[in-house]
Amino acid sequence: MPVSRRTLIIGSVAAGAAGATLPGTAASASGGPLRTDPFTLGVASGDPDHDGFVLWTRLAPQPLAEDGLGGMPNRPVAVHWELAADERFRHVVRRGVALARPQAAHSVHVELNGLPPGREFFYRFKADRYVSPVGRTRTAPAPWALGGALAMAFVSCSQYEHGYFTAYGRLAEEEPDLVLHLGDYQYEYTKDTYNIPGGNPRDHEGPETETLANYRQRHAQYKADADLQAAHAAAPWLVVWDDHEVDNNWADEVPENTQPNFLARRAAAFQAYWENMPLRRTSIPRGIDMQLYRRIHWGRLATFHMLDTRQYRSDQGCGDGYKECPAAYDPARSITGAEQEAWLLDGFRRSSARWDVLGQQVFFAQRDNNAGPATVTSQDAWDGYAASRDRITRGWLAAGVRNPIVLTGDVHAHWASDLKLDYADPTSRTVGAELVCSSITSTGDGADSDPTTHPFMAINPHLRFYNNQRGYVSTKIRADRLDADFKVVPYVTTPGAPVHTRASYTVEDRVPGLHQTYLRPLG
Repeated sequence: MPVSRRTLIIGSVAAGAAGATLPGTAASASGGPLRTDPFTLGVASGDPDHDGFVLWTRLAPQPLAEDGLGGMPNRPVAVHWELAADERFRHVVRRGVALARPQAAHSVHVELNGLPPGREFFYRFKADRYVSPVGRTRTAPAPWALGGALAMAFVSCSQYEHGYFTAYGRLAEEEPDLVLHLGDYQYEYTKDTYNIPGGNPRDHEGPETETLANYRQRHAQYKADADLQAAHAAAPWLVVWDDHEVDNNWADEVPENTQPNFLARRAAAFQAYWENMPLRRTSIPRGIDMQLYRRIHWGRLATFHMLDTRQYRSDQGCGDGYKECPAAYDPARSITGAEQEAWLLDGFRRSSARWDVLGQQVFFAQRDNNAGPATVTSQDAWDGYAASRDRITRGWLAAGVRNPIVLTGDVHAHWASDLKLDYADPTSRTVGAELVCSSITSTGDGADSDPTTHPFMAINPHLRFYNNQRGYVSTKIRADRLDADFKVVPYVTTPGAPVHTRASYTVEDRVPGLHQTYLRPLG
């Protein structure tokens, strides 16, 4: 199949998109050659569709430089890129040159289209005499095609100080087709601020992230981790943020604690997030605003509605934490904002996918921690915006969504839940399923336990599974069912842990709710 030559290169936030330039005709960047390897942060790809994706890298020979610029000279640097049909690059199907500019911390976003659907590709970059690691990516199936099974994994909450990113490395070994990161990709704290029992095995560099230089340095420290680099290189990613990419428990323009400089901090965090993620040019930030919610189609098999539950939400009605809060039921309050909610409901109505998947941040199902008549729930999750949750749930029912699935991060533990219209009535019909991934490292090793002993399980019978070890969730999405394996590593405070499946669940086509297919014995 012939390959179209249409290519968009995104060189920097300041410059926007720059045209592709073939080798031999690239505009030269002034200055001498680089003296050390600039590809210390690895490579990544993201936002795949049926004819393309984004390729990413960032040049940083000194990733922990305090100014956040990675030890790069203050000038543009030409970066050659290649896309091939094979890992040895014997069959190169596209190549070009992008300028890595200091205004964007020498990050490069190569936005490709015109490629054949449903294909695996390999990519790499070159700057001066240095060549990057090779990344693996793929296009989605054609819009009209159901396609084969999709191997999709999702992750969240990787606090660098709390442990080693072994789970990312184990995920990379699975070579999935797609990875979703649901938030808390990095944390804002300075060292010795957020500690686990026994002490943190690693430390953050630099102060708490408040300036653009701080956020750039912190992203670079995380990206320099070999296990994280392996996970990025293994498959295309879909990313959305939660709170710690900016500051704990922020809500739109309201920080958790009073900060006169919060909007400047938010803008800096958004800029650094763009620079360090494989995002399309539609997500280039404009000051304190960044378009992050978006929709990705995997043929007719699945549509991923990637949500942003931070940038537009109403402030928490009764503060953070577990509380009985009448404001949670106020229909004027929203966790998505009116515009994003309308976009999501319209997407439900237009969907012809077999599976509609919400990739989002915070717990969706109700989690009441009070065994009495009062309803006491987390005000930072959808429980704090119950009217908003009700509108979304009724929206997918009204639209006749065939198989609604909610994917969640944030809570540093594995959970699985049936979704209800009326959580007060355990016998009410199930209208969907929620899968919640544990953290990669946040809160340290954790511990295994009998899921049925967690007090939430008795109070909330729609909750089906719980585990407090670190890990991720691997899924296989087919036309007739979705299979989910809750993967765990026994420790993260030292490197090299093995991985195993703690439990497995299946959702069958047109049968809302979860069916347990495997539970590993305790111990």
